[in-house]
Amino acid sequence: MFSDEYFMHFAGEIPVGALVVCQNQIIAKGYNQTEKLQDITAHAEMLALTAASHKLGAKYLKDCTLYVTLEPCVMCGGAIFWSQIGRIVWGASDEKRGCQRVQPSILHPKTKLTTGVLRADCEEILKRFFTNLRT
Repeated sequence: MFSDEYFMHFAGEIPVGALVVCQNQIIAKGYNQTEKLQDITAHAEMLALTAASHKLGAKYLKDCTLYVTLEPCVMCGGAIFWSQIGRIVWGASDEKRGCQRVQPSILHPKTKLTTGVLRADCEEILKRFFTNLRT
């Protein structure tokens, strides 16, 4: 079986990346495209969840794991709730807008949560992105 660290390496897009894994297979991937698409809902998690649902032909992702480099926001947390995804793994916590800080009960009660996987690497990706954006 592959480790969380293994899959998190594949999620590491700039600034935020996400992927959905089912039966140790990457079935969907997304990265933040809000600027590119001029769409405030085009977060990495939303795109990955949509692609996974299409791939499986199902709206519920109970047997899947979502890997994301940054703690999802409340909007993504709501979509994650409705997808009934079996597990979420994230790297860096979002101290300002993270779903667990803003709305701790937003995730589905059966969804398992693992945090801090490759946290330092994920934080570095975000830090570099925002440093480059400001210069």
